[in-house]
Amino acid sequence: MSFAFEELKVYQRALDFSVAVIDIIDEIETPRKHFRLVEQLESSSTSVALNISEGKGRFSKKEFKHFLYIARGSLYETITMLQIFGKKHWLDKEYYQKLYLEAEEINKMISGLISAIKI
Repeated sequence: MSFAFEELKVYQRALDFSVAVIDIIDEIETPRKHFRLVEQLESSSTSVALNISEGKGRFSKKEFKHFLYIARGSLYETITMLQIFGKKHWLDKEYYQKLYLEAEEINKMISGLISAIKI
């Protein structure tokens, strides 16, 4: 038996995306005083998959759609955090570009799912 959200391709991509961000975070060398920013990046990136799964577990399409909006907002937040890390030279441009392109695809998938849900 599996959970319904596990079958969603967008969930699977978001989960892989969050793992990729965490893997990169493990390699980032930042001054200790900026540890909160690292935590925020980790939090926002994992929030995408978390909100997709939580929304799928709700009782109505309206609630699911609401959580998809939150997931998309968390994805936008993650990209902003990655941009900050890039400007601070804490993140290699190649890593940033790879994550950015994956985030674009996830964004399209979330937006498409939001549009497909008829309330």
